[in-house]
Amino acid sequence: MLLIQISAAQGPAECELAVKYTLQRLLKDAQTAKIEVQLLEALPSQHGYLSVLLQADGDGVQAWADSWCGSIQWVFQSKIRPSHKRKNWFVGVAAVAPAATLPNDDSIVFQACRASGSGGQHVNTTDSAVHATHVATGISVKVMSERSQHANKKLARQLIALKLQSLAESAQADQQQQRHQQHWQLERGNPVRVFKLP
Repeated sequence: MLLIQISAAQGPAECELAVKYTLQRLLKDAQTAKIEVQLLEALPSQHGYLSVLLQADGDGVQAWADSWCGSIQWVFQSKIRPSHKRKNWFVGVAAVAPAATLPNDDSIVFQACRASGSGGQHVNTTDSAVHATHVATGISVKVMSERSQHANKKLARQLIALKLQSLAESAQADQQQQRHQQHWQLERGNPVRVFKLP
C-alpha cells in the first residue's frame, strides 16, 4: 500500500484545475493497471483541488506510482483568466510508504461517526467512520473509506503519522531556513566578544 498526494503547491487557480485533471487521468491509468485507488482526503477549491490524498494498492503499485511521481505539466489556455498569456501549469505528485511507526492509541482520541455520501443503506445505519485527533498536536482526520471501524482506525493512525512526519519535516525546513537567513543578518558591529591576533 502507498499513499499518493497530488498538490497544486503554491500555484495559481489554474494549478488547482490541473490537480483535478491529474486526478482524473491517474484514476483512469490505475484502472488500466489494475491498481486499486481510494480517495482518502481532498481539499477542494473553487476551480478544482488544492490537494488530494489517495491510497493505492495492488501488484506493481510501487512501479506504477513511480511513473506518476514528480512534476506534472499541463499545457492549456486558462479558462479562469482567458486573456492570460501563460499556458504551462504544474502540479506535484508524491508517493509515500505508510509510516513504519504509528502513534499509539493513548495519544489519539477516536470518535465513531456516521459516514456520509453515497453507499446506500449501509452508510446510513452504521457508525463505521472514525474521527481521530492527535492530542499533543491537535492534528485531526476523518476516515470513512473502509467498511469497518477497525480498518478506519488503522488508516486514521496512518494518516496522523503521515501528518506528524510532514510537521516534523516542515519544522526542520524552517530551522534550515533560519540558519540560512543568519548569513544575511550578520550585524557588523556591537560584538559580544572581540579577539585580536598579535
